[in-house]
Amino acid sequence: MDLDQFPRVTLCHGPTPLEPMPRLTESLAGPNLFIKRDDCTGLGTGGNKTRKLEFLIGEALSENADIVVTQGAVQSNHVRQTAAAACRTGLDCHGLLERRVPNAGEDYETTGNVFLDHMFGATLEFRAPGLDMNAEAMAVAENLRAEGRRPYFIPGGGSNPTGALGYAVCAGELVAQAEERNMKIDWIVMGTGSTGTQAGLVAGLFALDANIPVMGVSVRQNRDVQIKAVHKLVETTALKIGCDPAPVSKVIVDDGFVGDGYGIPAGSTLEAIMLAARMEGILLDPVYSGKGFAGLVAMVRDGFFKTGDNVVFLHTGGSAALFAYQDVLSKHFQQYGS
Repeated sequence: MDLDQFPRVTLCHGPTPLEPMPRLTESLAGPNLFIKRDDCTGLGTGGNKTRKLEFLIGEALSENADIVVTQGAVQSNHVRQTAAAACRTGLDCHGLLERRVPNAGEDYETTGNVFLDHMFGATLEFRAPGLDMNAEAMAVAENLRAEGRRPYFIPGGGSNPTGALGYAVCAGELVAQAEERNMKIDWIVMGTGSTGTQAGLVAGLFALDANIPVMGVSVRQNRDVQIKAVHKLVETTALKIGCDPAPVSKVIVDDGFVGDGYGIPAGSTLEAIMLAARMEGILLDPVYSGKGFAGLVAMVRDGFFKTGDNVVFLHTGGSAALFAYQDVLSKHFQQYGS
């Protein structure tokens, strides 16, 4: 798996830490719980998209782009990190934000990630829910091209074969960290949404012959839809790096923690956020990592893992979005003595 053949810029603080979660492990009386701190990638408060953007921005620069165009939901971690990466590399950034979360409140479109988008100088426009947002963004890119700009389009979440290379890198990083500790990783658990992170991990682990299952906890789609989407990207990513694709059986998804929909935290999401904060001093977000962590906690309680298993939660970042959910989270504080 030779990834040096692809254009790449350095954006990520890596390798990111692999840390034990001793208090949570003891509290849940389950397997040995660890956390891969991809919230600590460094760029624009960090997060998983930074790894993808190393290759996406590298490709944009190789194509002499002067502006990147991308899309996401209003509180998009991806748009925020793309805007920060554009600042780092001297590009402009234009983001389309989908009003995907209903009844979000009057501050939802001005605080959290949106506030940081403006800090990083991105130009933004909003879209109604339910549109093909990648098509919308590509149309904007073509309009910019007609005006004489040199746009580079990045799909939502940075989830294409180029972006997924970032998590093939992470797969190698995790394998190396486990080897250094003489530790066997039995499971990786993560939130899965736009597919690029899970697909890159699965493709990278398979290419490395590392038999570590990756449990994706869906934040939006039902299980069958998510498996199909992730595996499609596994195949195209493997083709890009010249490796055999992992079979569809390697794509594992649990869709039991979506709740009422994307960006709407369920009760289990709020509990997971508070458990991580009060037990380990770790900030999760209400959209991705909170739902993924809720899945991890439930699996431990249900006895899904074996005693003695080493289970790694991949923290994909996103704590900036907490400020957009302040009202709902503040009400939940009362259950934890605050």
